[in-house]
Amino acid sequence: MTHSEIVALFWGVADLLRDDFRRSKYQDVILPLTVLRRIDCVLADTKKTVLARNAEYRDKLDDRDGLLRKASGYAFYNTSRYDFESLCADPPNLAKNLLNYITGFSANMREVVEKFEFEQTIRKLDDAGVLFLVMERFKNVELHPSKVDNHTMGTAFEELIRKFNEAMNENPGEHFTPRDVVHLMVDLMLLGDEEKIRKPGVSFTVYDPCCGTGGMLTITKNHISGSDSLEGIAKDAGVFLFGQEVNPETYAIAKSDLFIKDPTGKDADRIAFGSTLSLPGHRGNSFDYMIANPPYGKDWKKDQAEVEAEAAKGAAGRFAAGTPRKSDGQLLFLQHMLAHAKKPGDGGSRIAIIMNGSPLFTGDAGSGESDIRRWVLENDWLEALVALPEQLFYNTGIATYVWVLNTRKPEDRRGNLILVDATSFWTPMRKSLGDKRREIPTERAEEVLGMVRTFKDGDHGKVLPTTHFGFRKITVDRPLRLNFRASAERIERLDDETAFKNLAKSKKKGAAREEEIAADRKLQDQIRDLVASLDADQVWINRKMFVKALNSAAKASGVSLTANLRKAILNALSEQDDSADVCVDRTGAPEPDTSLRDTEDVPLDESVEAFFEREVVPHVPDAWIDEGKTDAKDGEVGIVGYEINFNREFYVYEPPRALEAINAELMELEGEIGRMLREVVG
Repeated sequence: MTHSEIVALFWGVADLLRDDFRRSKYQDVILPLTVLRRIDCVLADTKKTVLARNAEYRDKLDDRDGLLRKASGYAFYNTSRYDFESLCADPPNLAKNLLNYITGFSANMREVVEKFEFEQTIRKLDDAGVLFLVMERFKNVELHPSKVDNHTMGTAFEELIRKFNEAMNENPGEHFTPRDVVHLMVDLMLLGDEEKIRKPGVSFTVYDPCCGTGGMLTITKNHISGSDSLEGIAKDAGVFLFGQEVNPETYAIAKSDLFIKDPTGKDADRIAFGSTLSLPGHRGNSFDYMIANPPYGKDWKKDQAEVEAEAAKGAAGRFAAGTPRKSDGQLLFLQHMLAHAKKPGDGGSRIAIIMNGSPLFTGDAGSGESDIRRWVLENDWLEALVALPEQLFYNTGIATYVWVLNTRKPEDRRGNLILVDATSFWTPMRKSLGDKRREIPTERAEEVLGMVRTFKDGDHGKVLPTTHFGFRKITVDRPLRLNFRASAERIERLDDETAFKNLAKSKKKGAAREEEIAADRKLQDQIRDLVASLDADQVWINRKMFVKALNSAAKASGVSLTANLRKAILNALSEQDDSADVCVDRTGAPEPDTSLRDTEDVPLDESVEAFFEREVVPHVPDAWIDEGKTDAKDGEVGIVGYEINFNREFYVYEPPRALEAINAELMELEGEIGRMLREVVG
């Protein structure tokens, strides 16, 4: 049975639920029953043995867990006398017996099933009179591993989740990374380690901090040690899986699937539940390989307190490089993974993480995103960056990128990384699945691997130094030049100046308030008269000379001006004038005109002074660099930033068409339009 057939059979259960359950609640029925039916089929062969052992030792052993695990052949078992067949044989007592069946599971599997909160759903199904019909539908589907292998079953689970979320207009790809993408990511993560993996007696740890239904973990294990459908690198290599998942339903699916795939149950035991960002389940551990598809554009406000507290720890925490904007936590997952990486002396780690374009370029120099990119690149962990085709995912058609990181880069790659433009490496799917209309064929995936393996420039690959993506953002100022004039138009601007407007406001109460407001309004009138006494036709191009004239007029009129009022007058009566004298401060230094302030990005491998003399001075000779804005890390002028602009690196200039060709085309179109009009008219 194919995964599509399984999905069609179980999705058809929705027909039974339509009158009594909202569409958003279909998954509360179908997902847990799919898991239970799979487990029921898995345990069927040893069911009688388990029941016999349990009865034999019930009065002899209080702790029969190990004995019953051995009897079932798995790390879990069920001591209830019921199975799907016998449950459906007694319709009147089905609800009660089904609850008995669930409580009969071993503690580890019961914890999995409880994540579905299925007991309440059973009562709803029973009250609606459809429990038997639904159970019978599941009972008639054979899901034993001999009939439906683990790969097919895993794909069926993920396809069901996609359909549920799509029906609810939610994120259908949050827990489901397409298999073609996962296989490429795994191959990139393992690339170059083939000989290491083939060494006799070796074992490796693999970790996914947002593992969903566990697909990335199991595919990695299959790529290393093989499976029924994949040869693998080394059959005898030990592979130990670790993961964490925050969604209870997908967590339950991942755990149950791993319990079935690994009879020891140890892989399943190493899947933690909860938010990786705020409640990490594997603190203190480090891993050989890490792989993840974190949620795109999902905020981390729920985890904010814990994340910021850990970021405050600096190098002692998981978020030493800082935090990105709260609307997107992708770079937090990247930092979390690097915090669990092994040091080079301990064998190092290789990481593959897929993210959208935001982590590449969002955030200016000095922002959280830029500082995290800087931390990654200056530590020389990024080995390759692969741009994938659009329309690969089930929930979005946006561009995605695989980051390949290595904490033990080979000597010949240090200080460099390769960009691979694989955006054209796709073939159309015969049938679209949601927004997924394309897939990466095996031969094109091999091309990507070949480029990363050889680490050389090519049509679709560029090897660049890590410093290529860094820059210093310098602030360029120009002098403030103002003229001053006491014209009627400029005097009216006084009413918009805060210090002048605030004169007519008072915090006092009663008569005192009225007296103060009256006095302030009188002062406003005196100030208007004061500035109006200046020559309205004269234009001062030197601020110092205008201030002298203003002070003389104030003294003559007996008006006392505070510093704020004097500033308000200067603001109202001034205009920018390139022909005016430069305004200077008390030390004689030119004041900057903030309206003319600009910034420049200076490549890290170039001198700031040389760049400024070449790119700025010829255009604005009176400009200067604000040397007060220095980088917090190195103390040099300019704030260091990093961004990776794929489009810029692979841009190919296409010259515009010749004017003659454009004119000829326009003439042809005009003629065609004319013929059409004549046909209409005539």
